[in-house]
Amino acid sequence: MSSQCLFCRIVAGEIPSTRVYEDDQVIAFRDISPAAPQHILLIPRRHIQSVAALEVEDAALMGHLMLQARHIAEQEGFADTGFRSVLNTGDEGGQTVGHLHLHLLAGRQMHWPPG
Repeated sequence: MSSQCLFCRIVAGEIPSTRVYEDDQVIAFRDISPAAPQHILLIPRRHIQSVAALEVEDAALMGHLMLQARHIAEQEGFADTGFRSVLNTGDEGGQTVGHLHLHLLAGRQMHWPPG
């Protein structure tokens, strides 16, 4: 855990969040600045800077993160209508918090390219 990391502080319960799912590996909560009617962030409990910092040992965690994204889409009712899952990496990739996080966006028509 990084004491300065916003998402690590959410994991620790120091910053409130509207959680929609949690288990021993990941937490999912509603984004406070949603880019779509449904905007949920999934984060690993363990601090990982970004996709670029992943190690071979993180493969099972990332698989679990993706499976929970599917579970949350079903739970929240947008699995059948469609959703976008996004992992931004680094400054030029649009990552604004230095803790790996998966965006689940739904509730409106998504466009390509995303921008």
